[in-house]
Amino acid sequence: MKKLLFIYNPHAGRGRVRGKLADILNAFTRAGSLVTVYPTQAPGDAARCARELGPGFDRIACSGGDGTLHEVVSGLMELPQGSRSPVGYLPAGTTNDFARNLNLPKGMEEMAALAAAGEPRPVDIGRLGENYFIYVAAFGLFTDVAYNTPQQFKNAFGHLAYVLKGVSELGSLKGYPLRVEHDGGVLEGDYLFGMVSNTVSVGGILGLPSDDVVLDDGLLELILVEKPRSVVQMNAVIRALAKQEYDKDSGVVGLHSSHFRITCDEAVPFTLDGEFGGEYDNVEIGAVNTPVAIVCGEVKN
Repeated sequence: MKKLLFIYNPHAGRGRVRGKLADILNAFTRAGSLVTVYPTQAPGDAARCARELGPGFDRIACSGGDGTLHEVVSGLMELPQGSRSPVGYLPAGTTNDFARNLNLPKGMEEMAALAAAGEPRPVDIGRLGENYFIYVAAFGLFTDVAYNTPQQFKNAFGHLAYVLKGVSELGSLKGYPLRVEHDGGVLEGDYLFGMVSNTVSVGGILGLPSDDVVLDDGLLELILVEKPRSVVQMNAVIRALAKQEYDKDSGVVGLHSSHFRITCDEAVPFTLDGEFGGEYDNVEIGAVNTPVAIVCGEVKN
């Protein structure tokens, strides 16, 4: 019988996991796992639990929002690669961006069965400075919403919470004059938003076309949005984002690279997987190729 550690956030998604806990544990057991359960007690607890307890288990399953998955993987990244247990994910948060890459079943019991017995897939992890991220490092417009919006508001309004909070800040569009070095050259401009990602979706709407994103190719995807100088330019940016058609003429740049260096005259605040990730005026971002395996259903990439 395989040993499985189940780490879950009891507060994520209106406490969705608490009401399904018995069914989830039953699904783990039917899949042939002997389960140890750990409900997180505070921010950072999932990372500590994965780091300290993970090596003693054949598999780790985690449930909560993308922040819970972020913590679990960050904790595992502090271990030698041979000690990192494969991870199964049961998304139960507000946005669940990374889950869109994994083609998971809909029900919690079905996700639990897959997490316990499904096939793990190597996934590139991003690194910004000394910190890791699962699917996105972002700066600029709207990126503080995820960590400034109260949890109760997120639970009540879901995606709408992010939109409403963002619209309230549109009166002061702030651009950052950046130099961005990547595998293919250098970009310079005044950008109001940027993200480096390894996912088909951020915020449920933003990303490169799914056919262009491969989770384990050693590459990360960059999207940069120039600060519009007129309503016409703003409309061009909106059209480019809506159609996922990016070129410099549209004000939106999209490209792939294994490594980026971003420099600015002022410190730029970043979010990592939706949580505050520090401020930097000179930072390197790169892909750590296939260091963690995450269970998924059938996917194209």
